[in-house]
Amino acid sequence: MNPRLQLLAAVLPLSISHALAQNSLDPMLVTATRQEMRTSELLSDVTVIDREELDAAGHSTLEELLSRQPGIEYGANGSYGAASSLYVRGTNGSHVLLLVDGMRVGSATSGNVSWSRIPVSQIERIEIVRGPASSLYGSDAIGGVVQVFTRQGAGPLNFQGEAGAGSNDTSSASGGLSGAQNGWRYALNASTYSTGGFNSKPWSATASKDRDGYWNNSLSGRLGYSFAKGHEAGVSFLHSDGENRYDGSGASVDWRNRVRVDSFNTFLKNAITDSWTSTLSIGGSTDDSEELKDGARNSVFRTEQVLYAWQNDFRTRFGNFLLGVERLEQKVDTTTKYTATERTNDSLLAGWNVAYQAHRLQLNLRHDDNSQFGDKTTGSVSYGYRFSPNWRANLGYGTAFKAPTFNDLYYPLNWGYHGNPDLLPESSKNREAALHFETGRQHVSLTWFLNRVENLIVWTNTPSNVGNARLEGAILAYEGSAAGFDLRANYNLLDAKDADTGQRLARRARHYGTASVGQSIGAWEWRVEQHLSDSRMDYPYGEPPKKLAGYALTHLYGAYRLSPDWSVFARVNNLFDREYVLADGYATPGVNAFLGIRYSPK
Repeated sequence: MNPRLQLLAAVLPLSISHALAQNSLDPMLVTATRQEMRTSELLSDVTVIDREELDAAGHSTLEELLSRQPGIEYGANGSYGAASSLYVRGTNGSHVLLLVDGMRVGSATSGNVSWSRIPVSQIERIEIVRGPASSLYGSDAIGGVVQVFTRQGAGPLNFQGEAGAGSNDTSSASGGLSGAQNGWRYALNASTYSTGGFNSKPWSATASKDRDGYWNNSLSGRLGYSFAKGHEAGVSFLHSDGENRYDGSGASVDWRNRVRVDSFNTFLKNAITDSWTSTLSIGGSTDDSEELKDGARNSVFRTEQVLYAWQNDFRTRFGNFLLGVERLEQKVDTTTKYTATERTNDSLLAGWNVAYQAHRLQLNLRHDDNSQFGDKTTGSVSYGYRFSPNWRANLGYGTAFKAPTFNDLYYPLNWGYHGNPDLLPESSKNREAALHFETGRQHVSLTWFLNRVENLIVWTNTPSNVGNARLEGAILAYEGSAAGFDLRANYNLLDAKDADTGQRLARRARHYGTASVGQSIGAWEWRVEQHLSDSRMDYPYGEPPKKLAGYALTHLYGAYRLSPDWSVFARVNNLFDREYVLADGYATPGVNAFLGIRYSPK
């Protein structure tokens, strides 16, 4: 094992032994059960990222920020804004579901998520659930769920904003207002970002030698009104429009990818009785991608999704119950001519969680009826036991699936390749166990999982359900404080392989992890982060397998509060200018810095 990773694992128990109990680390979270619960009550593997941590991320992208969390790896095919993937617990990049304020966001043609088009500046908090969640959310949630909540309003009217600049001709600015008064809650935020980027293919003899830049503009807002106790109506939206340059075929060709992401959600929440709450919601999202060649439109892939949902929550002395119905309508509009461009999915879901003395139990069941492939039923069961106020353990089993994409099903004959309308959904069966130690400002967890994914869709000239994967691993994570320092660390051991051939899955390391130490002293704040990864394998098209070397990256963050409302901040990524590769043939950013000023009333 890499000696740095051994050191990381050793730091965890050392940190606990010197722990100082302070404020509790027990935030509320809704994604793991679709009902608001504290993390200490949950039987899932979860992480919550709050606005304070998002501020300290500086000019990091969403996918970079997520890759610093336990159980998540990241790969990118190029400079800023390029196509990227998140591998949650070793699953494929298309096996994680992104929700924005409850609405699913992504492409139904490629099956991927435009992670770079979700600006960190527009986010209030992020909830991550690792492990199968199809019994709650349906297709795509084989590896987990990432839910992004846009900025919200509370308290009197206030304004916030920040601006900064940094390496690679990078600049950004964001600002907004929010508040709550007389039953109303409101927020409106805008941001702009641009960078000259870097040459994403410096080793290619045929690619352009110029830098691959990126820009993005975004707007988000929400408005809610509580017209009586327990009764509220509201709407939220996110709009993001960005364009990145990339190196395609032809050194003299200017290739660009323009992606617009939109989501909206309207809801009506009513406390029918003291024990029954009904929530009706209608929302949708758009993922609109255009490929531009020398300024002319070369191809278009547009996905529209509309979701109708009715959820009912019941609180009884026998536990909390959940009953819901959903209808998802998906439509694609592309320059590629598919034989079918629409499909629907009707769902019924139920859940129950209960606590009795030291015991806790959670059951979930969901039935999806898809107009393309028929029925699919998924379920999960988890049991937890609290040995003492500080120690608890849980066991879980769950199934999940991913529906074939429109490319998989209906891609027209092109250069010998075409889709297969007879494909079945990819499916998984996951087992896991976890042990937690919590006291005051300390939380350490050890999670083991074994996920078997079957009917994986593999492309040759036409796709077929012939793949199988075995994903087994362990995650050791710590968060807390000691001797006045804020500490975080996670170590991940992963065996992700093709179950039929024994071959390692692409871009997934056996050992990886992160660690950080920081402190707030008066007006000063600082943090040092380490990101470490073992070697990985990649399988570029038409070439033999390539080994991607391991790497160790160091990042710095610092801030100084000029007044109660004003502060300056700086972040340096890849401090020692390490060369590393996340995808074969594509470069990554060297040392880069960002300096900004922030107005944020407390």
